[in-house]
Amino acid sequence: MIYQIFPDRFRRSGCGPEAQGLVLQPWGTDPAQQGFQGGDLYGVIDALDSLQHLGINCLYLTPIFSSASNHRYHAFDYFQVDPLLGGNEALDALIAAVHQRGMRLVLDGVFNHCGRGFWAFHHLVENGEVSPYRDWFHVHRWPINPYPASGEDCGYACWWSVPDLPKLNHTNPAVRDHLLAVARHWLERGIDGWRLDVPAEVPKDFWVAFRQVVREVNPEAWIVGEIWGDARAWLGGEHFDGVMNYRLGWSSLSWAAAGELDSSYCNPEYPLTPLEGPELIAIWQKTAAWYRPEVNRAQMNLLDSHDVPRALHSLKNDGSALCLALLLLFCQPGAPCLYYGTEVGLRGGAEPACREAFPWEEEPMLDLRGLIRELVELRSTHAAMSSGGLQWQPLGRDGLMAIAPGFQLVVNRSRCENLAYATPELFKPVWNLGSDNKIGTLTPQSAALLVED
Repeated sequence: MIYQIFPDRFRRSGCGPEAQGLVLQPWGTDPAQQGFQGGDLYGVIDALDSLQHLGINCLYLTPIFSSASNHRYHAFDYFQVDPLLGGNEALDALIAAVHQRGMRLVLDGVFNHCGRGFWAFHHLVENGEVSPYRDWFHVHRWPINPYPASGEDCGYACWWSVPDLPKLNHTNPAVRDHLLAVARHWLERGIDGWRLDVPAEVPKDFWVAFRQVVREVNPEAWIVGEIWGDARAWLGGEHFDGVMNYRLGWSSLSWAAAGELDSSYCNPEYPLTPLEGPELIAIWQKTAAWYRPEVNRAQMNLLDSHDVPRALHSLKNDGSALCLALLLLFCQPGAPCLYYGTEVGLRGGAEPACREAFPWEEEPMLDLRGLIRELVELRSTHAAMSSGGLQWQPLGRDGLMAIAPGFQLVVNRSRCENLAYATPELFKPVWNLGSDNKIGTLTPQSAALLVED
């Protein structure tokens, strides 16, 4: 059970020595504004007890290395944790605290591009063509122009033509050695895996070498690639263990919404479009059929993340629909991943609105913590929910049924109609989502799990 954290917005401890005396934005400032609200790794440590109580046993942190942006995808030193997050000492403390609880920690590796402040690129800016690091990047015009005006060419390749994200030259052995040393360093320091940013934009042979380094240090470390769609080319055993399974996320939301879906976010790899039961099942079956069973069990399954609108936003703030989507998430092989704040009803829209501060001092807008604990327990108790052994079928217009030997799960997404279903003899209900359910009937936006007595 994974919990994704955007560190600057998760929790501010106030005890990081490097951040003392600095001017931070007030906690809860509009996430659309630039600047830093001061969440840090000591704050993550402070939250570990509550996260573990929620059922979390793995943390995934978006980038934490030194950077001049609050999302830190603009690294300027891969060997230093950002001082605003507490520095390297804070990460050491977090690793120790996580492992003491039997939990795991996965870091975000951004190895396609760096920031303009990255030491080798800064050398290029200052020295131009005579810089010994000129071949660390893809320069096509001198002098380079790292701060171009509108319509001007920056002179070098960068991610999605954004000048503040110069693309690294992976054909240069020195670049490869540097990045592989980063992978090795933090694994040796104690992290348990890497989530890899935009890996499809990096030469595939680099990831072969990356995997070899990871396996040398820790054969059990998890390697997860940010591939949003068909990842068969990456999951044959040479590159990644799993990917961010966005297909499961958008399809589950699109069904659970029962037509009440905010479709304003336009991304062909995260299409929020209403789905009926047969369409949903076909997407799940196609996705699962792409991969070997052991790969499906190594996927990171998620409804949303820092890159897409929050699930509750996409569901037009319908908390009951979100409960159904979470239930579907927990019924798939792979590791369910919860984006921070989902459990208390955060509902920010498209990036950067989905990166809002966690409201620690406020009452939850929607308290799903009890439900999440129940889902973690159910998944632990009933192996069919995680093994990939559930057989799904549509039930009427608004229902789904999942069956396995001795197991029956029924879900009703309708907002106004009851759903009738048949159940074998000797089956008894062991869990209900919603209220007033009786055997054979589901009330609107509810679910029931029955097992053989």
